[in-house]
Amino acid sequence: MLSLCGAALPVGMMGADEGNQRGYWEPRASLLLNRAILERHGSAWWDPSLRVLEEGVFSDEEKAACMAEIGSYLNKLPAAPVVVIKDLQINVLADMWFEAAHQAGMDVAVVIAVRRPQEVIPSLASLAGASPELASALWLKGNLVSERHTRGVPRVFVEYANLLADWRKEVRRISTALNVDLTPQDEAEVDGFLSPDLQRNRDCGPLMDRFGTDWMSVVYESMHAAAQDQPWEDSALDRVFEAYRASEH
Repeated sequence: MLSLCGAALPVGMMGADEGNQRGYWEPRASLLLNRAILERHGSAWWDPSLRVLEEGVFSDEEKAACMAEIGSYLNKLPAAPVVVIKDLQINVLADMWFEAAHQAGMDVAVVIAVRRPQEVIPSLASLAGASPELASALWLKGNLVSERHTRGVPRVFVEYANLLADWRKEVRRISTALNVDLTPQDEAEVDGFLSPDLQRNRDCGPLMDRFGTDWMSVVYESMHAAAQDQPWEDSALDRVFEAYRASEH
């Protein structure tokens, strides 16, 4: 959607399939780069643990080597005022990506997508055969880490349902929060791209917590408030993050 509003895309994007008929819009090169980094540490996008965030996991030499690889990728991006990269693996590698971007002379800004957990869990089950428990843990980890690692950089939270309901309003929010110019050349093309049937797993019922905790409801309610430009406390997410990390040991 952002590319239809003027943002440039990397070359070599993942295409569509039966599970995502509009396409995944993720660059193959960044996916492979991040996958290789994570695999060297026994991790992957479907790893619910926080192992790669532990202190000392990356030596100074390895971090420098990873940043050199990331920098090489960034330097091949299109020369445009705004370039958008969608790759969920960046969440756990954000410090290296952000630093490499700054070294390449780029500014970093983040759009955080917000969705109800009950809408994401069936998608993960269909995509990767994830159990409800694993999918719930992946949803928790993804949201906690994306929020935590983007503090201090320009960012905006966008709820998927809000985007489908009124994309013009959400694009204005993104433009204002990130101080970027997003102007679609053809609004009808955006209307056609964001058809309501994209939201296949609609769920407006009560939030379902798992693991005998309130973690999922606390995280969603906080990020939902952020997507509505309402007050919220990151201390609530800090509590959940620390409890989630402690549950691994």
